[in-house]
Formats: sequence, C-alpha cells, structure tokens
Amino acid sequence: MHNPCAVIPVYNHESAIGTVVDALLAQDLPCILVDDASKPSCAKVLDALAERDNVHLVRLTANQGKGGAVMTGLREAALLGFTHALQVDADGQHDLHDVARFVEESRAHPNAMICGYPLFDESVPKGRLYARYLTHVMVWINTLSLQIRDSMCGFRVYPLTPTLAVIDSRKVGKRMDFDSDILVRLAWRNQPMRWLQTSVHYPLDGVSHFRLLHDNALISSMHTRLFFGMLLRFPVILWRRWRA
Repeated sequence: MHNPCAVIPVYNHESAIGTVVDALLAQDLPCILVDDASKPSCAKVLDALAERDNVHLVRLTANQGKGGAVMTGLREAALLGFTHALQVDADGQHDLHDVARFVEESRAHPNAMICGYPLFDESVPKGRLYARYLTHVMVWINTLSLQIRDSMCGFRVYPLTPTLAVIDSRKVGKRMDFDSDILVRLAWRNQPMRWLQTSVHYPLDGVSHFRLLHDNALISSMHTRLFFGMLLRFPVILWRRWRA
C-alpha cells in the first residue's frame, strides 16, 4: 500500500506557504501543516488554508523547532492513515516541480526512503554551503559509509513505519539538527535509501530561521553524539557491510 501526503513545518512563513500548498494540492498530494507556534498573522493564513479539502492543520502551542514540527507532522500523517510523507519546507526553497518524480520513485520503491540531494543556485548563503561539506564528512564517518549523499536537504519521502520506529525509540534532534540526525539513525538500521537530485533556492519569502552560531553548535553537538553512537555500533555496522 502506498498512500502519500506532504508534511510542512511552518513558522512565520505566511507569505510563501499558500504558494507551496497550492503547488502540492495541484499534484493531488494532501498536506499536513504543522504550525510551530507562529505569530497571529501566520496562524490566520494557516487557518484559512485548513478550510480547504485535503489540508490538515496541527497547531503547537510552544515552538518546537523544525525537527519537532516535522516529527509531529509524521505522527499525524500515520494517524490519518497515510503510509509515506514528503517533507517540504514552507519557505518555497524546494523545487515543487519535482514532487511527482519523488512520489513516483517512492511508489516504485515503497520500502525505501527517497532523499533529495541539492543543486543550489546563487541564492544559497556561502557560509551554509561550506558548512555542508563538513557535515558530509561527519555523516560518512558516523555511518562508516558514503551512502548518504546529502543529509541536510529536507526534501525527502519518509516511509512512515520505520521512521516512526526511530523517532519513538530514540532522542532525535528537534531543531535544525533533525534532518541529519534522523538520516544517520535510519542508516544504522539499514534503511534502504534512494537519491534524486533537486534544485534548491533560498528562500521564496526572504525569511530564514537558521541561526548561524546556535544551530551550528547544535549540529556539532549532534555529530559528537552520533560519533559515539557509531563507536557502540561499530561491530554491527561492519558486519552488515561485510554481509552486503
């Protein structure tokens, strides 16, 4: 069975979210919006969108961060009977022309996670671009593999059953550390992954919630935790590599 939806964490992206929802609904993809304690003007826009068919709204009373909002949306997707969820950012940075391609790849490989790896244009902040390369190296070390081509691109289709099994049994990062953290933990469980290149633009509404010092510190802390987690799993990971 393959019953997909889109999960969109929203924090004060009232200018862009309508365009994102329109694009997803036009491709017959139901949307779950997670209001991460946005300001009243954004909440009003989300309330209006939630009146449309195939749009579901979950409202958090306190800001959880991107990861916390995504995890809330994934749980809601499972409760609503969906089997797979496409994670989409609310600011319009993802190329929504690729939605059908990602969903079809997921339909053809329902047990796999379908992950985007980005093709950036000139709008990408250079500091964030360079920091990605350090993250790539740390992820390769923490998985003892080059399997993960890019752990920070949030445009991906999750098979809900294995993803929620990780979320419900491990402490996964709730903020900008979520995207890499969940991918490494799924890789440790031998989760199949397939990779599709996709264009990324920064951002449609000019609002970015990435805090350079704070979020880079969170990501560095996450890599440290994952490194020691990898050491504990080292024999099992090597055994799986040898058997493969």
